[in-house]
Amino acid sequence: MRLLLCLILVLFSFTMHAQDRPAYRLFTAEGRPVSFEKMVKELAGAEVVLFGEQHNDPMAHWLELQVTRELAKRKSGQFVLGLEMFERDVQLLVQQYNTGELTDQAFEEQSRPWPNYATDYKPLLQLARQQKFAVVGTNAPRRYASQVAKGGLAALESLPAEEKAWLAPLPLTVDFTLPGYANMAKMFGGDAAHAAGVQNIIQAQALKDATMAYFIRQSRQPGQLLLHLNGSYHSDNHDGIVWYLRQAEPALRIRTISTMTQEQLQQLDKENLRKADFVLVVPADMTKTY
Repeated sequence: MRLLLCLILVLFSFTMHAQDRPAYRLFTAEGRPVSFEKMVKELAGAEVVLFGEQHNDPMAHWLELQVTRELAKRKSGQFVLGLEMFERDVQLLVQQYNTGELTDQAFEEQSRPWPNYATDYKPLLQLARQQKFAVVGTNAPRRYASQVAKGGLAALESLPAEEKAWLAPLPLTVDFTLPGYANMAKMFGGDAAHAAGVQNIIQAQALKDATMAYFIRQSRQPGQLLLHLNGSYHSDNHDGIVWYLRQAEPALRIRTISTMTQEQLQQLDKENLRKADFVLVVPADMTKTY
């Protein structure tokens, strides 16, 4: 009777496990499952953490909030939050909101927030106000990226000095062989007929990567940990932002997270291995925020 009861319990446990529908799973770069606690413990030892999100993925946004809470607690007084979602020419507004000088309405009217700001990024800024840690916008103003996409980096040469201060120092080195940039060339048609136009698009991406890297370094002091939120493509494969950080400061302790979708969550798909130090895997049919 006792043996029968044990078998029933085992079968019940197996059935319940088989019916689980996890909302996400975490893996190391090599594809080993890892707990949230273990991941955060390693992240806390870094100087810069790049969390690569899919902008419309609710699980990524939720986990960003959890990671921010944990790292802010572990690095109390030595924590900075950086955001791709705010551009350098509105940094004063970000600071004024962070210190309570600006109301929600005034900030949102003036700072050009992304359409999904209210659901996906506002909770982070509110947390920063409550816990009194700094927030920095790091991205190049989109109007300059647009100019580069049309006319290359040469389009920025005539900018006044006060506007160049919102960008990474010019002239800018672009390594077109980096995996992310090489993949962009393939996506946009890297044949000779389109070469100049494709190079301009890649240069616009590089302007964003370099500017975010530059202001990440400018915004953290020795001993601080800066958690930066950006689209996964800006830090996947340890290039993009990471490459520019390494050019300026090779010994900087950097850890990366990438968000990927998969049909199954039991193991990391081969193409997602080594995308980042940690990979957040979300079901392919997860609800999107837009």
